[in-house]
Amino acid sequence: MIVIDPARGGSDLGSNDNGIVEKEYSLLISKYIYDRLKQLGADVKILREDDISISEPQRATMIKNAYGNNSKVIALSNRLTSRSGEGAEIIYALRNNDTLAESIADELSNKGQIVDKWYQRRSETNTAQDYEDIQRDTGNVQTIIVDYGNISNTNDANRIKNNWQDYAEAVVKALANYNGIPYYTEDGQTETYIVQKGDSLYKIANKFNVTVEDIKRENKLNSNLLSIGQVLIIPRNMTYPQTEPTDETYIVQKGDSLYSIAKKFNTTVDELKSLNNLSSNLLSIGQKLKISLSSQNIYVVQKGDSLYSIANKFNTTVDELKSLNNLSSNLLSIGQKLKIPSLSQNVYVVQKGDSLYSIANKFNTTVNELKSLNNLSSNLLSIGQQLIIPS
Repeated sequence: MIVIDPARGGSDLGSNDNGIVEKEYSLLISKYIYDRLKQLGADVKILREDDISISEPQRATMIKNAYGNNSKVIALSNRLTSRSGEGAEIIYALRNNDTLAESIADELSNKGQIVDKWYQRRSETNTAQDYEDIQRDTGNVQTIIVDYGNISNTNDANRIKNNWQDYAEAVVKALANYNGIPYYTEDGQTETYIVQKGDSLYKIANKFNVTVEDIKRENKLNSNLLSIGQVLIIPRNMTYPQTEPTDETYIVQKGDSLYSIAKKFNTTVDELKSLNNLSSNLLSIGQKLKISLSSQNIYVVQKGDSLYSIANKFNTTVDELKSLNNLSSNLLSIGQKLKIPSLSQNVYVVQKGDSLYSIANKFNTTVNELKSLNNLSSNLLSIGQQLIIPS
């Protein structure tokens, strides 16, 4: 049970320096972590999904009310600060040990962020209490604060602007491993599983729908013996035989969820359920799903995009994009879906087996026209890449 707390909000901007407003980035990071944990199957709640004000006493109460005043509950407060020094800091409560804090620090380091320290902070007036209200007032909940960096430091600010999603993913991985939740990346490729008390290779293989031999081969194990805390790589490359996905059907693979399929095809879980008459989110490997790719006026934000560059790409204006998408700022997140007012161009998402030649034939255009329209310098494509298609 995990509660996500995006710091600040509403009239409380928080720290504001080097082009970063704390309340905006804390919400971006928190919503990313919330969505990814849901995708992994975690029981998770978030205190706010919009730009609203929440007082510190309210936050503490909301955290305790989310799942009860329970030591098995983890509350993650996401922050950015203006302070001295450089790098991330992780603060864990006096009532807790540093296991989760150290894991988060390790994963952030693996993603390239400097970690200044992880530590406990005591009240200056009463050293038996936590310094931070949100830790002092949340009862038995394991409340941990992640400060992703010092935005007054130019190096930190630039790293956060360019890599905040990687840092959020690092925290997702740490939380999953700490809670014994099978972790896999957004594309469905499982990376690691940490052995828990009572685990066996047979039980783990069943959990991931692979064989004991698959796990032993992937991890170069000579025996079936495991130790608690051991990190295992779980193979997920055994795909169900299928024909290439079309605009109408998709065949469910191992590791798929309605969430990941909806994201892949620029649609929503509700649309998939409605189109396929599904009453639950459960899927089975080999199941055929109808996919509607008719909504071509949706664009998914890529790394390096800005409202200005997207507006130029689709021959519209920043103001028109903000109005159509109810945006209050120019801040975008990778993977965010934007409605595009211009219908003069379509967007196509590259599928497995596609080439510029096959796509050009499909849409009755030429390879050179596609390359020119998309500013491509070569014929190489990647699965999931978005191409503008001339009307």
